[in-house]
Amino acid sequence: MSSKQQYRTDGPFRADQLRDGDPYELDNGHPIECLPSGGRHAKANMSGGLALDTDPDVEAVGFDAGFTPDEQNLRAPDIAVGNVPDAPGWVSGAPPLAVEYADVGQDERDLQKKIRTLLGAGTRYVWVVRLTGPRRVEVYQPHASHYSAYPGQQLEALGILANPVPVEALYDPDAAREVALRNLLQRRGYADLEAVQKEGREEGREEGRKTGQLALVLHQLQRAIGQIPESDSQRIRRLDGDGLVALAEALLDFRAKSDLTAWLERHV
Repeated sequence: MSSKQQYRTDGPFRADQLRDGDPYELDNGHPIECLPSGGRHAKANMSGGLALDTDPDVEAVGFDAGFTPDEQNLRAPDIAVGNVPDAPGWVSGAPPLAVEYADVGQDERDLQKKIRTLLGAGTRYVWVVRLTGPRRVEVYQPHASHYSAYPGQQLEALGILANPVPVEALYDPDAAREVALRNLLQRRGYADLEAVQKEGREEGREEGRKTGQLALVLHQLQRAIGQIPESDSQRIRRLDGDGLVALAEALLDFRAKSDLTAWLERHV
């Protein structure tokens, strides 16, 4: 979130004195005005949210959710991953992963304060997506030097995200959609799109085999006993592959339509 440091003289404030929708965060009781973001910032934010929200291990993601590690601090990361309850009011504590987007107008001094507050409150990773200058993501962790990741590299948040996130997926819509597709397939039990296609081909081959078996059995039955009653025909179509094989063997002994009906009553 773009921010402009603006201290008011009637502070300090407590987090419970701010209302949902007030354009302020708190740093040790001092209000910091948070301004609307530009189009580039907003679009990048949505891309990153899509990539992160669909991760198989993520249960909750929030945009601009207000977190209160204590009564004098209120911080709202652009994207919070984890610890975002479906309830009104500020969220106690801090998110495990916080993402900030830094574009033109970003107050660097306030950004560094925000990072320190979040890490001190329990956030394990803060990713700062730089939209000005060379595209990159700065990674901050407690008790460690920060580093930068660039397009072509991937980010990991162990214990929070199941999958690595390409740097580009945090700001590029096409890259974010690719990540989201992979994540959503994994939520359905598929490793990737190729696994879905392979299963489809296998199901198609199996369906083709069953269709061929069914046609052959119906043809043999008509030659053995004549026209098949519609009720029996429907039950035959419900047989699986093994059932059709069993019927093909049994029909060699059929002499009348009643033989087929009796067999179906025992097996369907």
